[in-house]
Amino acid sequence: MLHNVVAVALDGVHPFELGVVSEVFGLDRSDEGLPVYDFAVASAEGPVLSTHAGYSITTSHGLERLEEADLITVPAGDSYVTREFPPELLDALRRATDRGTRVLSVCTGAFVLAAAGLLDGRRCAVHWRHAEELMRRHPRAIVEPDVLYVDEDPVITSAGTAAGIDACLHLVRRENGMEVANAIARRMIVPPHRDGGQAQYIERPLPRTRCDTVGEVLAWMERHLDQELAVDQLAARAHMSPRTFARRFQQETGTTPYRWLLRQRLLRAQELLEATDETVDAIAGRAGFGNAAALRHQFVRALGTTPNAYRRTFRGPGAGPEPGTGSAA
Repeated sequence: MLHNVVAVALDGVHPFELGVVSEVFGLDRSDEGLPVYDFAVASAEGPVLSTHAGYSITTSHGLERLEEADLITVPAGDSYVTREFPPELLDALRRATDRGTRVLSVCTGAFVLAAAGLLDGRRCAVHWRHAEELMRRHPRAIVEPDVLYVDEDPVITSAGTAAGIDACLHLVRRENGMEVANAIARRMIVPPHRDGGQAQYIERPLPRTRCDTVGEVLAWMERHLDQELAVDQLAARAHMSPRTFARRFQQETGTTPYRWLLRQRLLRAQELLEATDETVDAIAGRAGFGNAAALRHQFVRALGTTPNAYRRTFRGPGAGPEPGTGSAA
């Protein structure tokens, strides 16, 4: 269970990225019935640290605070791409992962994890501007330069600032359930979920358009996930040819209509498994999979678990006996 969370700060830490993890894990939201994390900022370089923005921050916690953490986050920092890191910090990170503690980096925080050897042989993400340098400095890391975040449990890496929010909420969703992650997202006024494989907004020869040509269709698709949705039908709603619609959809969402629909249907199924006593057959129909066997197939492929196992993980102790679930056990 995720409870004890630490953000590790070095000289030159970026206040915004530090603020991201502080916002997700450091606020008391018990008034809404949400979990309260035991959150602290720990310094690897003394009690007073400079920031990227030109002012200083202080903290009373040192690296000893990492020894009891369930999650260690490493926000981005100035010159992290080229600087050396305290050996004591790298040792502490290695010990943490050896005992099962998760570590999560935001943007150039990935260079800290790489220096500790935690990205060797692992897929990882970083801001696209720094991907080539991360590959050059740490050739054993498997850098995916155009994704939002990568979960290679117990190591989670994310790209730029907003992707750090996505990665944090992804972890909350895994540990505390979709309802908690969605509630935190609503408080932060951010989208409750963006898939980790979604593309970063990378500079291209032609500027990317804003999400203003398929936005209405996306909202309609989300309201009709239980229906058969063909590209020809969606293109007609957008008043485009199927080819133009598919191209615009990819430009504006970073993924294809099929992948977007699949992910949204999985999220709907997760939400219903957590929050209702409906059978898996009924949930499969409401989420657009048609039947329990199809839902189970996609659930195992995407999440590595079955619908029943997922429900057992996230149903509260007072939820009552699990209803019949057909063939999707």
